Amino acid sequence: MIEFSSFDPVAIQLGPLAVRWYGLMYLIGFTAAWWLGRRRAARPGAPVTAVQVDDLVFYGALGVILGGRIGYMLFYGRAQLAADPLSFLRIWEGGMSFHGGLLGVIVAMALYASKTRTAFLPLMDFIAPLVPIGLGAGRIGNFVNGELWGKPTDVAWAVIVDGVPRHPSQLYEAVLEGAVLFTVLWLYSRRPRPVMSVAGLFLLLYGLARFAVEFVRLPDAHIGYLAGGWFTTGQLLTLPMIAGGAVMLALAFTRQRT
Repeated sequence: MIEFSSFDPVAIQLGPLAVRWYGLMYLIGFTAAWWLGRRRAARPGAPVTAVQVDDLVFYGALGVILGGRIGYMLFYGRAQLAADPLSFLRIWEGGMSFHGGLLGVIVAMALYASKTRTAFLPLMDFIAPLVPIGLGAGRIGNFVNGELWGKPTDVAWAVIVDGVPRHPSQLYEAVLEGAVLFTVLWLYSRRPRPVMSVAGLFLLLYGLARFAVEFVRLPDAHIGYLAGGWFTTGQLLTLPMIAGGAVMLALAFTRQRT
């Protein structure tokens, strides 16, 4: 077992400016999306050019940040928002929702597609493999911040937190949502695929990974379990992703056969 040592959340202090590890993880995610997007844009049949990737990532970043924060406050922090409406602006204190960020990105991509007259579904297939690196980096940021720990356990790789061995659920998610999801999507999308299939595969695999890890991850203390002593808000929000991803894959391959 490994003893968890608290990390300083500030990576770099430049006078009054504090650069936090969590913010650096977002920077890594956006930079990786930009670099990978330019590589994908060079392939035949890409829905955008390499130059357009710059604007695409900007739209996506706005969707992630605004959607992630709004989603967190609506899904997990309604009481905090009611008590202190300005808490919505204090992103540096933590509190971002993946599901809110996902909805934010979908809205941002719809706006971008409308503005540039780009087909929406091929655009979603294009960006899906660009996302997992940022997801994995974000989970590492959660680990560094010492948040979102798993349940007590006696497995050999447990991390001791305040004297209690726990599942490092953030690292489980970093591997599944980051490394594994990226590898599968990147390899799958290297060849031409039916429209909707790459985005559908992203939704399905992320949903399954998140649903599974929630079994060993502690729910937010102020919310707890929704039912049965195991069903969490994260799992509830993930079910539409699993269903939607499966439907998109079925429609994609049905349309291809037709």
